[in-house]
Amino acid sequence: MWFLGLPWYGYARIGRKNEALELLHVMPLKNVHSWTALISGFVQSGHCTYSFKLFNELRIIVLGYESSLYIRNALIDMYAKCSDVLSTEKIFSSLRIRDVVSWTSIIVGLAQHGRANEALSLYDDMTKDGSTPNKVTFTGLIYTCSHVGLVDKGRQIFESMIADYGLSPSLQHYTCLMDLYSRAGHIEEAENVLNTMPFKPVEAAWAALLSACSSQAGKTETGVRIANHLLQLGVEDPSTCVLMSKIYASATMWESVSTVRRLMTAMELKKKPGYSCVDLGKENEVFYAGETMLHPMKNEIVDLLKELDSEIRKREEEKERQLFWHSEGLAVAYGLLKSARSAPIRIIKNLRVCSNCHTVPKLVCGIVGREIVVRDVNRFHRFKDGACSSSLLVIINATSQ
Repeated sequence: MWFLGLPWYGYARIGRKNEALELLHVMPLKNVHSWTALISGFVQSGHCTYSFKLFNELRIIVLGYESSLYIRNALIDMYAKCSDVLSTEKIFSSLRIRDVVSWTSIIVGLAQHGRANEALSLYDDMTKDGSTPNKVTFTGLIYTCSHVGLVDKGRQIFESMIADYGLSPSLQHYTCLMDLYSRAGHIEEAENVLNTMPFKPVEAAWAALLSACSSQAGKTETGVRIANHLLQLGVEDPSTCVLMSKIYASATMWESVSTVRRLMTAMELKKKPGYSCVDLGKENEVFYAGETMLHPMKNEIVDLLKELDSEIRKREEEKERQLFWHSEGLAVAYGLLKSARSAPIRIIKNLRVCSNCHTVPKLVCGIVGREIVVRDVNRFHRFKDGACSSSLLVIINATSQ
């Protein structure tokens, strides 16, 4: 993007709010582009509430913003990243003129929220409208197919990008294609993508494939081969080591398990502390995994968790009951206590939502009748009526609290 080199955008993106605002305010002349860069930076750093505050200030300062396609496209992207899909769709529907950025923003936004059918339908509308998709559009489309298991459709879209539009797939496209195959259980095809693509696969790509092997019966041998390959390449992410150890243990290769554990010790790899941040509009609260809770509302949170725990006990979900005391459970409980009764509960996690922790908001939303939206490092998970809009068939990142 054009504003990547702006200093206030950089500060905002890493969460240094005061420095970002100070730099912007000392500017002798501010325009819509400088404000947009600041808002985008805060959105990417997880400060969604503050980005809305800045936008309201921008609306007062800048006249005629509603007529700007550039601003409206930015709003579509912003609302999608803040999990406000209704506002995203509303702005898109109001556009009389739509360019490739408009279409791509809505398609990627819906894809991130598990709205696969709508995203694919919009792609059809986009091509009928005469707009030419770009590389970002195809990333969103393949990503969509990956998370709903549409292997043939995803393969067709990948091939169309090359044959029909003359676009050269990037590393991200190949990684999405690999993920598409591995999630659907096509391990051999996924491995072939990594071995034949014109890019060096990053560690995370091999780890995703390794995770797919560990979750499917009969793929231990393939998993061991991939683990051995990773061991030769050198591992930097502790979550990859965890996956490798699991694969070696399933193959009863205890010497290899010891090697991986020694590697972790020698590298002093430590698991990134996980947290869940619940956004209540005017405020937000962060809960860390494994932290002794000293919150002023500790008693209320614990009492509510006990009530939910009791309800789950009645449903005989013993394993899931224990998960209520993870950071997701604490954040959900706080959100229930502090938010309006009809408002969705919005939570941001710094790590991936694993398959186990995924059950917490799913169970709670069914019990209390509230919508819960969780944004992790990979995507949005929208929980409603005891179900989630996304599927967790493959774990890309093995770390979780």
